[in-house]
Amino acid sequence: MLTTYSFFHLHLFLTPLYNCGTMNKSEQAKAVMLEHHLNCAQSVVSTYCEEFGLDRNLGLKAAMGFGGGMARTGKTCGAVTGVYMILGLSQRINENNARESIERTYKLIHDFNCEFTALHGSLNCKDLIKLDLSIPEQRAEAQDKHIFVTVCPDIVRDAAKIMESLLATC
Repeated sequence: MLTTYSFFHLHLFLTPLYNCGTMNKSEQAKAVMLEHHLNCAQSVVSTYCEEFGLDRNLGLKAAMGFGGGMARTGKTCGAVTGVYMILGLSQRINENNARESIERTYKLIHDFNCEFTALHGSLNCKDLIKLDLSIPEQRAEAQDKHIFVTVCPDIVRDAAKIMESLLATC
């Protein structure tokens, strides 16, 4: 179990990657996943959260259960749910009409889903990696085939790139 103490130290350990001047943020998200074995959602959220006012340690904890398609259920990819979180953080709440802010976020997520699906064919982890992580034998196969270092980091990078292009138009 990761404690506040270990998250604090993970934060210090990861800081050099997040401050890498020559690497763009989508590449940083990929590098964080590769070098520190975070899940897809944590890799996206921890790379972008401070830019939108969320403490990185809190972002790491909030995204913890979303890897493997929602706690290894093979459903919505962690990189996708990580992007959803950041898209929500990027929006201002309209105090006079909170629903307007929600609808704006839904539109961004819808546009993201269309672009991501066009690129990868699905939003679901088990479709993207062609294995069902809820089945122990297939999870072991994913580890044996190094899926988490050969496939998932590129998905993280692609999700982050699409998100960046959407945010640039806001």
